[in-house]
Amino acid sequence: MASPFCLVLHTHLPMVIHHGRWPFGSDWLCEAAFECYLPLLEAAHHLVADGVSPKWTINLSPVLIEQLAAPDFQKELSFYYENVRRACAESGEHFAREGRKDLVELARFWEEFYERMWEMHRRIGGDIPGTFADLQRSGDIEIITCAATHGYLPLLSRDESIHLQLRTAAETHRRHFGVAPRGIWLPECGYRPRYQWTPPTGRDAGRRRAIRPGLEELLAEHGFAYFVADSHVVAAGAPVFPYRDYVPRPDVGREPATDTPPVDARSPYVPYRVASRGGTGGAVAFIRDPRTALQVWSREHGYPGDYAYLEFHKKHFPGGLRLWRITDDSGDLGRKAPYVPAAAAGQVRLHAAHFVELVRSILAGAAAEGPALVCSPYDAELFGHWWYEGPQWLEQVARAMAGAGVVRMTLGEALEAVPPRATIALPEGSWGEGGDHRVWLNRDTEWTWDRVYSAEAEWVEHLLRPEPGGGERRRVLAQATRELLLLQASDWQFLITTGAARDYAERRVAEHYADFKRLAEMLHVLRSEHPLSPDDTEVLVRLERADFCFADLEPAWALPADGAR
Repeated sequence: MASPFCLVLHTHLPMVIHHGRWPFGSDWLCEAAFECYLPLLEAAHHLVADGVSPKWTINLSPVLIEQLAAPDFQKELSFYYENVRRACAESGEHFAREGRKDLVELARFWEEFYERMWEMHRRIGGDIPGTFADLQRSGDIEIITCAATHGYLPLLSRDESIHLQLRTAAETHRRHFGVAPRGIWLPECGYRPRYQWTPPTGRDAGRRRAIRPGLEELLAEHGFAYFVADSHVVAAGAPVFPYRDYVPRPDVGREPATDTPPVDARSPYVPYRVASRGGTGGAVAFIRDPRTALQVWSREHGYPGDYAYLEFHKKHFPGGLRLWRITDDSGDLGRKAPYVPAAAAGQVRLHAAHFVELVRSILAGAAAEGPALVCSPYDAELFGHWWYEGPQWLEQVARAMAGAGVVRMTLGEALEAVPPRATIALPEGSWGEGGDHRVWLNRDTEWTWDRVYSAEAEWVEHLLRPEPGGGERRRVLAQATRELLLLQASDWQFLITTGAARDYAERRVAEHYADFKRLAEMLHVLRSEHPLSPDDTEVLVRLERADFCFADLEPAWALPADGAR
């Protein structure tokens, strides 16, 4: 039986349309479309045209799909394209006046890149989700889903919230792709087993709640067959942090020992059925391979840090073009040399060949005890955005694996080829720093959870209480539910902790909480059988337009009796 390689790409951005433009807002989404999503589709089309099936498993988060499918996204993308075209032209003219022919050529390089991506966008009719769907229908990729707004499920205080995140995800996926998703990406690979949960903050902090089901139980209830877990939860080893470039590590300079797991560790090279404590098995967990993770995630030890590759952090202003290569490890942006695309392309081929040999060696060792697999999950935005050459590297890896006879499968296919070897209990954890919740719950973010927990409690009260108000009440409750979902996005805590966009994230938490409270007040008005005021009606219309995601949302999806499929 073949032992496959499974590449998993986690693709997500929070709701940014109608919430600013630059530097954080719709430009963030447009940048990802040009630098990541369209290049990934281009690479996939190149492979398929040459008879090589990518066999990628791609998670498209529901809130991202809703934005990519929105008419306003097309307007924003067109506006963004005109700006970058102008930046390329003006930068070229600037460097021509300075006699920098090398930088003039690089400005032209970027102009050709954006023109090529825009032409592809035109060729697919502007339909990025639909083009991924076409690749799924042809069997070349598998699309899985994620919690609706990337809520950090282990820390949500109500099971109703988790049901809502999962059911909304499933329904949104079905609406866009015509089929129910078999697999799901747990945001931040965050997992919580069954136990008596205690709120870590808020007014009920320290008060024990009733036994709450493990996430694997809730996943199975909503029809999800599998998810991805981090290797440290089964290997008893140190986690390989995907965000260590942005979150300070207590062990800087010392890499985790991933090459030789402890003797008593469970192998990360087989899937496991996850058992609830004292219960039967639920969904199946695929385990992230630590060796291939380190090879790609690490800027210090992995491919993206190669000196020939494009330097992400140095940009030319005005315009924001990146024109320099990494050059060295000094961190001195003033010492960066101009980028040489041909040299970078040569390194892409070398690194792809090296990666294929690494996977072959891992599979050879792991398959000695029976059918095995290598599961390598990454944030999709790493490829093309943070690592410009990433999509080229993915294409070269697929070609090299096909030539070398390395079997590639989607997770759904791998589940049939390599069935779970055992049923195990997973400990709580994530793929963030420390392998726990510290990136999302710390002194800087506790206040955000206070607001989430307060909103959850009030929302459940309205959800469970039959009240007058008719269609207008349903409309207000639906929008309050959208605001709660957006408030729950794990992106806000991540951006606060890393400092990447702290002010923006804090403002978004405050705004969604305030909007939720305003809508909750409207529900109280309707309960008293009074009509909404003109001001309230205007606010409702504004919020429905601004936070338009999940148009078919039913708040009752949060109730287990209605939520199970």
